[in-house]
Amino acid sequence: MSIKKSYKNAMQYYAVLFLVGIFRILPRRTGISVARCLAMFFYWASGKHRNNTIRHLTLAFGDEKSGREIRRISRNVFRHLAAAGVDAVRIPIFIRQGMDRYIKAENLHYFEEAFGEGNGMILLTAHFGNWELLGAWLTWKGYPLRVVGKPLTNPRLNDLILQIRNQAGYINIARGIETREILRALKQGCPLGMLIDQDTRVKGVYVDFFGKKAYTPVGPVLLARRFNIPIVFAFMHLEKDLSYHIEFLPPMKVSDSGDPEADLIADIQKCSDMVEQVIRKHPEQWVWIHRRWKRQTKDMNEPVARQSI
Repeated sequence: MSIKKSYKNAMQYYAVLFLVGIFRILPRRTGISVARCLAMFFYWASGKHRNNTIRHLTLAFGDEKSGREIRRISRNVFRHLAAAGVDAVRIPIFIRQGMDRYIKAENLHYFEEAFGEGNGMILLTAHFGNWELLGAWLTWKGYPLRVVGKPLTNPRLNDLILQIRNQAGYINIARGIETREILRALKQGCPLGMLIDQDTRVKGVYVDFFGKKAYTPVGPVLLARRFNIPIVFAFMHLEKDLSYHIEFLPPMKVSDSGDPEADLIADIQKCSDMVEQVIRKHPEQWVWIHRRWKRQTKDMNEPVARQSI
């Protein structure tokens, strides 16, 4: 690593560490207000991230919403990420105070029934609402959750994220590095948290997302097929009163028509549709900064086996 890169990583780490300390000291609502002010400063100062957010919202909602409405949502995307970030670093405090003070769940029985079968499950969510707090809440409820996440490029920040997750009680499995741990977790009957709403360098297929083709990871469906286990959807969103609401949805069984490749694409499309439906209800609570449609190919139906892992 170059000296410049090392210096940049150190500055990022100490800046984040300072903010973590501040937001754990301040009362929650005060911290969220401060974070939202900082987010608005960043929104106006960072033309790249602001323009990306507006561009992606326009791709998704350009035929449905006015430019004024899209700009309003784009500002609220930054405000929401600020609030979610504050609550994520306050997870140890939530645990001490009792997480049910802040979080209510709907249809938890879908998760409980799948977990009760003892064969493991895929818990599918998105970069929506507060996915870190969702994992912490499930672990607080006593479930042996494992989550698959991509390591950050800044090793110090990555260690900080892992520390927060360890404090929450759930175990992080590094995507692309600890594959055996994924298999071991499912064999032990653990819920395995995964996300498929970003364009990442893993095996995937192109399916519709807001009416446009988006490269989407296939890992959750392949694992569900291999272990013959259900996929349970869970999404957490922030309410106006700053409480959280988790919605669990009915389990999805993988398709078995005799055409594995067609079944895979069909199942990934179902997963993508579920994520889209949830985002449409609260569009400001998804990470529109991410370039969801960045990767394209001339052949959208390219066989999965030929795509990069």
